[in-house]
Parts: sequence; structure tokens; C-alpha cells
Amino acid sequence: MHDLDHRLPSFEAALAQLPPAPVHGAESDEPFWDAVSDLYKTSTALTNLENGYWGVMAEPVKEMLGYWIDRVNFENTLWLRERWPEVLERLRHTVAKALGCEPGEIVLTRGATEAMLALIGGYNRLQPGDTVLYSDLDYPAMRSAMEWLRQRRGVVPVSLAMPEPATRQSVLDAYAEALRQHPNTRLVLLTHLTHGTGLVLPVRELAALAQSAGAEVIVDAAHSWGQLDFDASSLGVPYAAFNLHKWIGAPLGCGCLYIRRDSLAAIDPYFGDRDFPDTDIRSRIHTGSPSFAAWLTIPAALQLHRRISARAKEARLRALRNHWVEQVRDWPGLEILTPNDPRMVGGITSFRLRGRGSPAEADAVVAALRDRHGVLTVRRAGPVRGDVVRVTPAIYTRREDLDRLVEGLRELCR
Repeated sequence: MHDLDHRLPSFEAALAQLPPAPVHGAESDEPFWDAVSDLYKTSTALTNLENGYWGVMAEPVKEMLGYWIDRVNFENTLWLRERWPEVLERLRHTVAKALGCEPGEIVLTRGATEAMLALIGGYNRLQPGDTVLYSDLDYPAMRSAMEWLRQRRGVVPVSLAMPEPATRQSVLDAYAEALRQHPNTRLVLLTHLTHGTGLVLPVRELAALAQSAGAEVIVDAAHSWGQLDFDASSLGVPYAAFNLHKWIGAPLGCGCLYIRRDSLAAIDPYFGDRDFPDTDIRSRIHTGSPSFAAWLTIPAALQLHRRISARAKEARLRALRNHWVEQVRDWPGLEILTPNDPRMVGGITSFRLRGRGSPAEADAVVAALRDRHGVLTVRRAGPVRGDVVRVTPAIYTRREDLDRLVEGLRELCR
């Protein structure tokens, strides 16, 4: 046993104290979620409803990160030079099993953005004059990358405005019409759960729609893994990127790139990478030295995620979203940017005060909620019809935290 290994049993002990995840009615089992909340230590200076930036670690996971920081710095290259390739491969198998895919279909990255840029920039099935399609709700860095393909590949980028208010059918119709208007579309960017408004796209159906029009899709799943209960194969797409440091609860700097085995050739090796053969997905990204301790903490984060269960997390986060939305949806002057269709929403939802969608006006709403009501939210840009204010509970959020938001909105809507 290593000199530091006496710290390891505390992680298992912490998980053992957590009651089993409810089989039925998980979203309203308050004693269970109180026990989950007790695993987190966060500031009470404000009620934090801006948990979309990244997901803070539970205390047991944070302790494991501390263990690995000490271990890596204590042994340094004595351990890493000898063991890292083997350990990294085990990590890849662990993440692949959790994601529901083959180990040979993923490679770890420092985040979904890094993975998405490698996919978009490396996609090699485009010809000059082809169209690439993205939407106003895609992440800014991804929209920029799609525009950059004009220089990279000589293509024509086209932006689609997501319908407001959105329904499942209106979203499908919007993409169908865009593909009809642009028959040369060969690549479509889709965001599984949009960062700005929280809208969940019917990715599988949209991917089939794109394929029937002669296009492929790249999926940004930065916000969906851990917030929704699904696996990689259920998306029905060849390329996707995921975060583990948002809703899975791993340390910052943890993500992965997914390429379905039959589609690897469509993504170029990363800057001509020669560390791995062209038939190996690991040639599609080169991260250099990652945060070793952060990556070594991934199994602990996944273990806690499984203990709580993806099904229970999805149900709870949607219930927290519904708790505040159902109280305010019909208020005059307030626009809610996601529908109540459970297939199209998770925990994130944004709102806009009607006619007040400029950056300054949205910032003023954020400031009022923060300074007068002690509630932290954030402005998000992107939607064509104006900026929005994003509300993002976490699994440790309590219903009374959302009631504080409702009281703030009540004052603003007067």
C-alpha cells in the first residue's frame, strides 16, 4: 500500500452513507436529495442558480482529487512515466462503459470545446461550395468554427434561427425547411441540450433528417451527459463531444471526443498526428499533458454519478426546473424559452422580460436578482430575438432556493 492510501476508504464510506436512489418518485424524495445536498459544500453568499458554467465536485470526489494531487506530486515522473499509458487506457475503458460505447470510439480531452473544435476542423468530407448548417442556439465557439470552415474548406455557412416558442415539431420543421432551401448541405451542427436556453433537441430524428438530405451531423453534448439519462449510441450520430466536469461532477478539465467506429476516416488526424495510426481515434486529438490528478479522479465522479443514478438526476433537475417555471409561465411580460414537453427540457431554462432582450437590459435583470434578492443567474447571448437570463439549478439545489427566484421575478414583472 502506498503511504497516502489510508485516505482512500473515506470515499467509499461517504458513498455508503448515501441512501439508495429511489426507484419511483425520485424527483420528489426530499430526504434522499437532502442527503445528496449534504455531499456538497458551497458558498451561501448568494443562492447559486448559475450551475451551468461547470459542476462543482461533491466533497468525496474533491477528497479524491486531493489524494491524486498529492500522489502525482509525491511520485511525479517516477510513477507517471511507468504507469500513465496503462492507467490512461483503463480510464478510457471506464468512461466508454459509462457512456455506453466501445473504448475504441472515444478519447479523453480537456473538455467538450476542445473535442468539438477537433471534430469540426477535422471533418474532411466537405467540398468547396458545400453548405454547413448551424443554429443561433449553438455555443459561440462552435458557431465561429462553422463560419471558419469558409476559409478552411471553402464552404458556405448558414445560420438557422431556432423557433420561439419552440415545440418538437417546429424544431423538426425548421431544420427540414433549412435543408430544403440549402440542398448542398453536407454538415449540420446540433447541440443536444443548448447552453443558452436549455432547449433539448430531438437529435436522433434530426440526424436521420440530415442523413436523408445527404448530410452528417456533429453533436455538441457538453451539457447533456449527466443532466439527461442517455448513452452515446442512443443519439444515433457519428460524432459527438462530451463534458465530465459539468453534470457528471468530475474536476475541471475532463471531457471526451466520440467518433463512431465506422466514421473515423471522416475526421483528419489532428495536425497530422503520428503518435497513433490513422485507424486509432487517439490520433484525432493531441492534448499534451493533461491535469493528471483531474483525470485520475474521473472514476470517483462516475461512481457517485452511478450511485445517485442518471435517471434520478434527470428527474430531479427537471422537477426543479418545473417548480419555478410552472409558477411564472403565464405571467404577462415574461417569456419562458423552453416548452413543458419533458422530451425537450432538462434542468436549464432561460427567460426574457418581453421587449427587454438587449445585453444591457438582460444584464440589468441579472443584477437586480443578484443585488436585491440574492439570486445568481447569468445572461446568455445568441438567440436571434434577444439575450436571455439563464437559470440553472444543481442536484443540491433546494426548492426554497427557486422560490427566492420566483419572488424576484414577481417584483421585476410588476
